[in-house]
This record gives sequence, structure tokens and C-alpha cells, in this order.
Amino acid sequence: MTDAQNGPLRVGKLPPDLLGQLLEQANIGDPSVILGPRMGEDAALIDSGGENYLVVSSDPITFAAEQLGWYAVHVNANDIAATGGTPRWMVMTVILPDGSPPQLAKDIMRQTLDACAEIGVTLVGGHTEVTYGIDRPIAIGTMIGEVARGKQTPTSGVQEGDAIVLSKGVGIEGTAILAIEVADRLRAAGVSDETIRHGADFLHDPGISVVHDSHIALKTVPIHAMHDPTEGGIATALHEMADASDVGLDIDADAMEAMTSPEATEICRALSVDPLGLIAAGGLLLAVAPDDATAVIAALEGASIRATQIGLAVPRPQGVNVPRFARDELARVLST
Repeated sequence: MTDAQNGPLRVGKLPPDLLGQLLEQANIGDPSVILGPRMGEDAALIDSGGENYLVVSSDPITFAAEQLGWYAVHVNANDIAATGGTPRWMVMTVILPDGSPPQLAKDIMRQTLDACAEIGVTLVGGHTEVTYGIDRPIAIGTMIGEVARGKQTPTSGVQEGDAIVLSKGVGIEGTAILAIEVADRLRAAGVSDETIRHGADFLHDPGISVVHDSHIALKTVPIHAMHDPTEGGIATALHEMADASDVGLDIDADAMEAMTSPEATEICRALSVDPLGLIAAGGLLLAVAPDDATAVIAALEGASIRATQIGLAVPRPQGVNVPRFARDELARVLST
């Protein structure tokens, strides 16, 4: 066990070595589980005997309190979409701090239902409670969807020679959260109110949902793999794709910089944040045959979704030429 694992855990994802040890304990003996808990995978696949596999994912919302219910729906739906599926049913657990006003519960419920309606998802159950020891509301969502047999696009599907395409941009989610949660710090660092306002709007424009991105890509060309970058940013997601697929990735630094918005660049610079390590829902990573990259990029851009090729899958010994982050840059900022 590494020194990092022996020491106290810090805000953010578990260290990869520790998480890997935990996942190894989940010995799946059920033959209906097509894809179980693995490093980097966005969702599980279950064969229920019908024409489609069930796709199941669960994610909490802990960094952001703004629009909590809406946020939880879209983040969980992204995991289903990144596995090639269509999100269908949502279960939500909401935990409120002691002393919360009743209106807070009503607002979260309305946000949840509105977000479900946006993407055709049905809220089918969940749990709510008020508890001690927390200072902000927390939502934990479980999303269930469907994908046609053989059409799943797991993180582990990258093939050597594949083109790696990124939709929308770098650090979309993190830019929005920073603009909302630490606006005063940004102003003190000289960031304009206009930039902060635009950054906060990133939740909706370009938006943190990748459901539409996924559906367009799947209709256009065969997709080998997709991945929804969240904690740890685009850099961590690229490492997860490479590790899961046993490939290396040659990433074009200029392409990554071009996919980082001026607002993200300015906000990150003001806080000494590397946008590559900033929580990144809103972007979708796709692996396609190199001859298909132009077509999928054109299809996405035809739907007003920015996209570009950011690299190539190479043999594993060549590694991944982006840094690994010990924890998400957002967690580092919010914990100071």
C-alpha cells in the first residue's frame, strides 16, 4: 500500500490504487452481469433477458449546491449515455442539513422533475431525510437506462490507432462551479463580473449534459468507446480510458488548449488551477476509427456541438502524455 493510501483520505476520488483494491473484492458470480465494477467504467451492464441490456450508474453531487436536483439528473444520465445507452429511470436520495427550510426540499424536487422531463427520464423513487453533521444538501442519484445488445460503448473499448475526439470543451463543469461557489475570490483576483457570469452559465451553455452528444455520435459512425470525464478532469478521464483499454494515448496539447474556453482559461489562471485536472462534465470523449473522425466531428458540429480530434490511441508502452492529478483541482480549491 502506498504512503498516500496509509495517510488520511482527502476530498475527491479515492486514490486509484486503493480504489482498485476495493473493486478487486467485488467478485461477480452472476452471469447476467455483463460489465461490473471496473476502473474507469461509467456504468454497469446487466442482461435481464430482453432485447436490451440494462445500464445502471450511480453518482453523488457533493461539490455543488446550486440547482442540486437538476445537476444530479444530468450527471447520472451522462454515465448511461457514455456507455451507449438511453437513460430511462431515476432513483434519487436527498440528504438535507439539520434546520433546512422546507422550501429547499421543494426546490430540489422541482429541479429533479424538470431535468427528468428535459431528457425523457421518469423519477421512480428514492429517499429523503434531514441529518446532522453536514453543512450543505447532498444528492445521490441512480440512473437506469437501456442499450441494444452489442451496441454498448464501454470505456475499455479503445483500439490502437483510434482517433480520440472531444465534444464541447475542457473543464466545463468545474468552470461553472468555481464561478458560482468562489465568485468573490475570483473578483478579488481581478476576474470581471462578465466572465464570472458567463462561466456560471456553462451549466446550461454549452451545458453539462452529453446525452445529445452521445446520441448524435452513435447515429453517425461506429463508436468503439466513450467516457464521461468528471472528477479529475479530462486528464484523469484520458488515463482511465487508456488504463481500461490497455493502450497509450498521444494527446495534442494545442488541440486541448483550443478546446479550453477563454472563460475557463481566465478563471483557472486566477485560481492557479490547471484546467486539465478540473472536473469536466459536459465534454464527451469518443474513440473511433481514424477514418470516421471527420464524420463524427461534422455531425456534432452540425448540431451546434463543438468537437475536435485531440489525439490518437497508441501502443501501451508509449503511455499517456497528459499529467495525472492526485485529486481534482476543484476539490483542491474548495478545500482551502
